[in-house]
Amino acid sequence: MPNPILPLWEYVPDGEPRVFGDRVYLYGSHDRPAGESFCDIKLKVWSASVFDLNRWVCHGDSFRTRPSSSGRPADTPWTDHALFAPDVIEKDGKYYLYAYIVGARGAVGVADRPEGPFRLLSPYRYTREEGAAADAEVGDDGIFNDAGVLVDDDGRVYVFYGFTQSCMNELNPANMCEVLPHTLRREVIDGAEDVPEERRFFEASSPRKINGRYYLIYSPRRGSRLAYATAERPQGPYTYRGYIIDNGVDYPAGNNHGSVACINGQWYVFYHRMTNGTLTSRRACVEKITILPDGTIPPVEMTSLGFEDALNPYQPTPADIACVLTGGCKIIEKDVMTRVVTDITDGCVMGYKYYDFGEDLTHEPMTLAVRVRGMGTPCRLRVLLDAPDGPEAGVCAIGTADGVYRARLTPITGRHALYLRAEHQVEGWMHDFFKGKHLFELEQFVILK
Repeated sequence: MPNPILPLWEYVPDGEPRVFGDRVYLYGSHDRPAGESFCDIKLKVWSASVFDLNRWVCHGDSFRTRPSSSGRPADTPWTDHALFAPDVIEKDGKYYLYAYIVGARGAVGVADRPEGPFRLLSPYRYTREEGAAADAEVGDDGIFNDAGVLVDDDGRVYVFYGFTQSCMNELNPANMCEVLPHTLRREVIDGAEDVPEERRFFEASSPRKINGRYYLIYSPRRGSRLAYATAERPQGPYTYRGYIIDNGVDYPAGNNHGSVACINGQWYVFYHRMTNGTLTSRRACVEKITILPDGTIPPVEMTSLGFEDALNPYQPTPADIACVLTGGCKIIEKDVMTRVVTDITDGCVMGYKYYDFGEDLTHEPMTLAVRVRGMGTPCRLRVLLDAPDGPEAGVCAIGTADGVYRARLTPITGRHALYLRAEHQVEGWMHDFFKGKHLFELEQFVILK
């Protein structure tokens, strides 16, 4: 399954991947197409077999702060505010959901199965000093922003959370919702103003224990990255080690939030990308990563691959799996089954990484077939390999009407990124007239042999 990894209509950001048994589960927030605000009042769960990562199954609503149209009651009688960034962990055969609720005390749900649905166990339980300016036993005003939970090998349970200041508490493993007194630690990761923005903690805490080390994955002040820090014990101190991925490199930037999971011996980072010209319409993506013996994770680039080793250029490529969008173009939803790249103007680049063209010993020319929605402006697409200014494989003239346009390409073999650069097909004073005009909308393309 290429990126984004879930079906076209689903918008799940802030993904927490968890492997339970022979399935990988993705828990996250729930956005809406072109939504005007982050997240929704419901959480959903998707899962796939670890043996077939191309077939994801929706398990429906797992938790809600408002009643559903089908009659399911709200799970949080004390608030109907939006749900953000959950985590789910397993302990003693039960599955516990930790939900961040905007402006309200967070909730802990419990289920007998990893997909839920989760029933309310309790709001977080903790002691609060009456009339105090800050909580005596918990940070973040007791909201538990973007909580991530770690069950250690000795059975002790830790919750990491916070907004601009990273906090950690220990939970009572007997009930999984009670904050143990005198366990609060602030500044688990330094958020001070004199810390460089790429290191400074912002939000999105996600703890993991990997090869005996404790990792805390988080969103730094430079919000388009996922950073990580490590420690020798769950309470820290945590040392910044670097960042894993940046979703704003040659792509419309926004916040990032996600985590890592090992599936069949391969490590992946799950993250999200922006769509629909807004920060609040995000879709789940994944990239392969490597964790080195010294505990570091070399940064990876954003690609179109998802779980695939390579894309097949001889099968249609949907426009919305672009991992490079520069010059102002963007992906939008036309309807529940249709996504296009729109706002394409002179100089816009759409990039797709990576294709395996194979080895063609005949060296016969290839044909690019591009399906577009015309905008009444004559233009062309330059087909470039490996970089936005890389070798040119061909040029496709795009007419003014909807349709499929074709161009001959030089023979291509091996593994390459493919970049499509849009340009006006007019000269002189007309070029200035058409400057800034939308040229077309890209639906899909395919290589024909």
